[in-house]
Amino acid sequence: MYQPYPSSGQMPEPARPEPPDSVLTAVKLMYAGAVVSALSLIVGLATIGSLRSALQRANPNYTSSQLHTAEVGGIVIIVIFGLIGVGLWIWMATANKRGANWARITATVFFGLDTVSILASFARPEALLSKLVGILIWLIGLGAILLLWQRQSSDYFQYFKAQRVR
Repeated sequence: MYQPYPSSGQMPEPARPEPPDSVLTAVKLMYAGAVVSALSLIVGLATIGSLRSALQRANPNYTSSQLHTAEVGGIVIIVIFGLIGVGLWIWMATANKRGANWARITATVFFGLDTVSILASFARPEALLSKLVGILIWLIGLGAILLLWQRQSSDYFQYFKAQRVR
């Protein structure tokens, strides 16, 4: 009986495991977070008029020039944070799907920062619709984080962490 001689002594690489349902659902939530963040940016820009009214109510002693400066600053913040938010959601979704444990930790830190931001939003003048969208984004983040820290997700991330150690 003929058996071919092995061409090399290397074992084939084990197949990359598929992400469990908990990670896949978390990734879908993260993509949904990116979409809602993009919509939030649009809502923020569409509610500029109510931003001026909110600023005026919160700061009745502002001059017209100060009000304009605060409004422009608010718009710049809306655009910058909106674009950064969309990018971070997409980055975290792709990195977590690949099994990068650092991404799971980083996503958790971002969620913590968003929690602080949501709490602070209740103390600053902001359109009600913007606050509601912010709460929706926070809830999406909560769902994703809870899924990323489930046991089956942890096993998935642990597999890739062990592969890097070797």
